[in-house]
This record gives sequence, C-alpha cells and structure tokens, in this order.
Amino acid sequence: MLEVRFHGRGGQGAVVASKVCANACFKAGYYPLAFPQFGVERRGAPVQAFLRIHKPEENLFIRCNIYEPDIIVVLDMTLLEMIDVTEGLKENGKILLNTPQSPENIKFNKNFEVYTVDATQIAVKYKLGSKIQPIVNTAILGALAKIMNIFDMENLSYAIEEEIPYKTEENKKAAEEAFNSIKGI
Repeated sequence: MLEVRFHGRGGQGAVVASKVCANACFKAGYYPLAFPQFGVERRGAPVQAFLRIHKPEENLFIRCNIYEPDIIVVLDMTLLEMIDVTEGLKENGKILLNTPQSPENIKFNKNFEVYTVDATQIAVKYKLGSKIQPIVNTAILGALAKIMNIFDMENLSYAIEEEIPYKTEENKKAAEEAFNSIKGI
C-alpha cells in the first residue's frame, strides 16, 4: 500500500489532483481511494486530500485520514510556515514541493527525499487559472507521476481527459512539462 497526502489551498486543485491521480493509478491496474479533508473553508484556506493506493493482490480498504504517508505533495510553499506538512511522514519519505527552488536549498528536520517543480510557472504558462491564482494540480501530478513510478504519462493523460473537462489539452501539456522538469531525480 502507498499513501499520499496533498497539502494545498482551496482553489489550487488539491482535491481534484487526488482524484485525477487515483484515476491514473486505476488505469495502471491499482486500486486507489481518494478523499478530501475540509470543512466550510473558502478559497485560499488550507485543505488536505488523501490518496491510498493498493496493489491488486491487496485486499485492504482503510477509510480514514492518512497519518503516516509515504509521500507528501505541497501545492503552496506558504503552508510550510503555517503547519508541519511532514507530520507523520515515514522515514525516508518523499516530499514534492511546488517551488522554483532547488531541492538542495530546502531543509527539513528529518532526512526526507525532496523534489521540486515550478508548477506555478507551468500553470501560468498554460493559462490554468489566473496569474494571481494559478491552478497547479495537473502540473504537480506530472511531477508526482515521475516520483511514484506507478502510472505513466499516458495513464495520466487519460485521467485528465476524464476528470478535467476544461482546458484539457493545456492541462495535459502542463503535466508533461512538469514530468520533464522535476528537480531531485
């Protein structure tokens, strides 16, 4: 079983990212379960989304929040100032950050594998959202696909087509660009 926790802000697409990623995993032959955690928050408020991925031979479907993830995905770096996104992250866990910074410049208290991608710049380039509030979910998923190594870009493209009816081609291009520009691999 692989567990992923997404951290973002309302309107960035963290919840949709978990659903699209689940769809891509399913297309690759896995059994995913994606679900959000948020209340009556508004645009810009911190949100979390969870993704649990089971192999076909596993018969586990735990339906609770993820407290000890294997991978953390952070769509907004300002969240690092507010909450400990690494809380519960397994030893040698992976962290994917939306930032133009290099992974070597980002330090955490424990030893984690850190990856970065400038999903904001990619989203702005493809006019996903606005310059002020870009929607970075598909770009971050392209990078996540490379880290997870569970599904390929073809699976992700099909999932984007099914889950995101608006600017589908631009979203697919953003994912592909992020897949090819992730730092830390």
